[in-house]
Amino acid sequence: MSLEQDLDPKEKQKRLKSLALVFLRLGMIAFGGPAAHVAIMEEEIVKRRKWLTGEKLLDLMGLTSLIPGPNSTELVIHIGYERAGWPGLFVAGSCFIFPAMTIVWILAAVYKQSQTIPQVEGLLYGVKAVIIMVVIQALWKLGKKAAKDIPTTMMGILVIVAFVLGVNELLLLLLAGLGVMLVKNLQRGNGGNGMWLLPFSGILAQVGGNNTTTIPPKNLLQVFLFFLKVGSVLYGSGYVLLAFLQRDLVDRFQWVTSQELLDAIAIGQFTPGPIFTTATFIGYLLAGNIGAIFATIGIFLPAFLLVGIINPWVDKLRQSPWARGFLDGVNSASLGLMAVVSYELASEAIVDWLTAILAILSAIALFRFKINSAWLVLVGGIVGLIWQFFG
Repeated sequence: MSLEQDLDPKEKQKRLKSLALVFLRLGMIAFGGPAAHVAIMEEEIVKRRKWLTGEKLLDLMGLTSLIPGPNSTELVIHIGYERAGWPGLFVAGSCFIFPAMTIVWILAAVYKQSQTIPQVEGLLYGVKAVIIMVVIQALWKLGKKAAKDIPTTMMGILVIVAFVLGVNELLLLLLAGLGVMLVKNLQRGNGGNGMWLLPFSGILAQVGGNNTTTIPPKNLLQVFLFFLKVGSVLYGSGYVLLAFLQRDLVDRFQWVTSQELLDAIAIGQFTPGPIFTTATFIGYLLAGNIGAIFATIGIFLPAFLLVGIINPWVDKLRQSPWARGFLDGVNSASLGLMAVVSYELASEAIVDWLTAILAILSAIALFRFKINSAWLVLVGGIVGLIWQFFG
């Protein structure tokens, strides 16, 4: 029986409304990239609303790391599915994406007229210093759940070292999952039964990735299909997205210039929500308002479909000793990668005495007084804007 059938209509409507309100708000304050998004969701979804346990959030994080697409958005979509099935999946994901899409869309229109990016350095100056503490708080909470024994703790440390040395993040996730799975099950003396339940990844990444045929001059269908392919095969961070788009949009198709692409990535980074809304910006440059819509739908659609297909298997995976060990390894690796990203964010965010004070006060507010991170992000942005104009 599906989740939609288990809920009576009144409860279903209540849950859908809650999902819409929560993720619209989170979509407006979710600055700082995937690590910060996960931190904000841990506080809002696990701690305040108790929609999921910390362990379940970690499992869903691990699964999103093994499929292509924007990880934090896929985590939102998972949460929507957990609460209200397929309708919840689309409501949660769409509401999280919508604020960022709207902001990027407006900025794209301004950019097309003036060929410059509106200045928001002050806003980011204050927000980044707060966000890094939100991320560290989430790392502390989730890390205690992920590093729950010697194999997972050691694997998390090894992943940090390997990632710093330049090993591919997807390879690390897979190796960590396999390593912890083997260690735990060999210790228990389990046989191979249940190994078929291991999550599979990377299959879609083999499709379309080596296409060398140049596409004819762009039209709406081609814009949609291009971004659909990107959403179906792309793993990694916004910097991987930049490399992928540079190769195709600039070098092969010559649809945009390198400067336009860099500006698109910059706008995707300094607006809240998923960086994949860079597609909204580029779609607008290529084909106006309709292009913005088609590009956005194209790049996010695979995430909705993949999560809807995979989510029903999460609990069954947890029941298999082999799959459970694999997920434990992936979870510890995900937290290790998040730790490295947090260090990089901190080096960019804390740059002078004011950002250091903001970070320290944010840490006190979060760890000692348990203040909602949304208010801290707002205060950080206001402080940054005041500093920009009067400092």
